[in-house]
Amino acid sequence: MTNKKVNCGNIEISNNKKICIIAGPCQLETEQHAMDMAGKIQEITQKFGLGFIYKTSFDKANRTSLKGKRGAGLDASLPVFDKIKKELKVPILTDIHNAEQCSHVANHVDILQIPAFLCRQTDLVGSIARSGVPVNIKKAQFMSPTDIENVINKFKSYGNNQLLLCERGTSFGYNNLVVDMIGLASLKAYNHPVIFDVTHSLQKPGGLGDKTAGRRESVLDLAKSGMALGLAGLFLEVHPDPDKAMCDGPCALPLFNLKELLLQIKSLDALVKSFRTVDLK
Repeated sequence: MTNKKVNCGNIEISNNKKICIIAGPCQLETEQHAMDMAGKIQEITQKFGLGFIYKTSFDKANRTSLKGKRGAGLDASLPVFDKIKKELKVPILTDIHNAEQCSHVANHVDILQIPAFLCRQTDLVGSIARSGVPVNIKKAQFMSPTDIENVINKFKSYGNNQLLLCERGTSFGYNNLVVDMIGLASLKAYNHPVIFDVTHSLQKPGGLGDKTAGRRESVLDLAKSGMALGLAGLFLEVHPDPDKAMCDGPCALPLFNLKELLLQIKSLDALVKSFRTVDLK
């Protein structure tokens, strides 16, 4: 079976190619913060020869409580996306939460993301698919790997085959997520690039009462476990000071740790993809 690929600028995203890195802070904080983060992550990924897509959200519409900061907003964020693309030549990924946002955002980014909780919403799926922009589909925390096939078929029915499938953890009881490595590997059977969102998989939803807790200390261990499967990319929330991040700080990777993480991840990815495929059926 031929591995499908998604092209994002000069980055070729495929399960049998060198991994790409989708990284950035959970939400856009300020223009200067976004430019600094995109520039610093770009500098590090270039040293390792890895494709880099900057991820950040203009709105976090599903915060645990009303106290949570939602982000800079649509109107303030689109010019920042444009500036990052123009000045740094870095492609952008962001998520949208309703069909109306799609037409406003699609021309300013390179990949649209459908949030995990919304991945079955037919109107939203249709709006994103019709944009023609590549789409990162986050598998919902309540869905099995086989359930995602129905979502894939929805997208394809609108003529969009430029899909990334993203694992971000599965609900395991209350306030906990786990990653089923067999289930993660099985996503490759749909023949689309598979992305592993390692930092969101470390969330403990609602674990701090009015906000999400996390297990930042396990980022490297879980990332290495996922990359051992031979995937297309790694999704990381990165922040210079996670304890001061506007959201998801407890599971975000500190920026100063990114270089060491990518050193190990790149080596593991290259090793795994050098192995001959063995059919054990």
